[in-house]
Amino acid sequence: MKGLKNVNILTPTGIIHGHLEIQGEKIHRILTDGACDGVAFDEEVIVVPGFIDQHIHGVNRSDAMDGTMEDLRNMAMSLPKEGTTSFLPTTMTQSVENILKALRRIKEYREKENIEGAEVVGIHLEGPFINPEACGAQDPQYIVNPDIDLFDRFFKASGEAIKIVTLAPEQPGGFELIRYLTSLGVIASIGHTKATYEQTLQAIEAGARLSTHTYNAMTGLHHRQIGVVGAVLLHEELHAELIADGLHVHPKAIEILYKNKGRDSITLITDSLRAKGLPDGIYDLGGQAVTVQNGEARLPGNVLAGSTLRMIDAVKNVMRYLGLSLEDAVAMASTNPAKQLGLFDRKGSIEVGKDADLVVLNRDYDIVMTICRGRIAYQKH
Repeated sequence: MKGLKNVNILTPTGIIHGHLEIQGEKIHRILTDGACDGVAFDEEVIVVPGFIDQHIHGVNRSDAMDGTMEDLRNMAMSLPKEGTTSFLPTTMTQSVENILKALRRIKEYREKENIEGAEVVGIHLEGPFINPEACGAQDPQYIVNPDIDLFDRFFKASGEAIKIVTLAPEQPGGFELIRYLTSLGVIASIGHTKATYEQTLQAIEAGARLSTHTYNAMTGLHHRQIGVVGAVLLHEELHAELIADGLHVHPKAIEILYKNKGRDSITLITDSLRAKGLPDGIYDLGGQAVTVQNGEARLPGNVLAGSTLRMIDAVKNVMRYLGLSLEDAVAMASTNPAKQLGLFDRKGSIEVGKDADLVVLNRDYDIVMTICRGRIAYQKH
């Protein structure tokens, strides 16, 4: 496409009105006057940078663990409907063979396809190096202790595309694996953990820089033992993932996190399942039956099992819960993950020379159009 004309544009220096020219996959020019040969809209719209979901298992009947090109393609083509233009397919705790299969398929997809729809920019390895006592919706029978040799097998199978590893640092070998991941430039994320505050400090010293779906599946804040949550609130080294659906984390807990971390240290994620975008029912998650009712996904025993959250709704929710501007909310969905994942040279903001990953919103912040690398990937009819 050639561009977008007569639109409001959210740039790093504020909102401007003008035209946005696209050349190939890139943003070519941003103009405040003159003419532009591009798409015009019959309502007032604002263009924001595409969202980056760094923690997502599935959508629209497909899951990253399905291990097929078709499912990865389906995820990539489905996600632009919610404003996501880049993502990390997220694996989960299953057998080593199943994880390797999923990783090899993602590698193949990145090498052979990865052209249309949302871009697969890496992989989030969630488990199997977690604590059985904080497994959440992860299958405990496949949990293993952190292991550098096993991680190397995963890393090689992925084509060295693993960007984030969620692990429990207190498990045997945890601190050693964190140091090893850090040496490779892979983000060590603390999650599905029973770590104490002191163990979390050790993890930070070893190189951990992220907390996986903060508040969920980790030791909470108690006045005598402040746990992982306390460490996240206190230590600026730890960036925080957040599922802002109002179910996984109470809106007031989100407010506490925001007041302590600020907008630049929180990344919105969905942690969504294959059930996202589908009717209520029973769905598979890593071989486990998940019941979705009124959009809430739970395992037997009423355990929360991921979400059906859309990224655009996460953005709207934090605006509502916290009274944030669109600019602040989008920073947590676009800019922050781009910076954390080492992608900010080409994604995460609307600037000349960057990928044309764009979301067009109306006055109600509903999605009118999503553009992935210069191509229209979704258009509201």
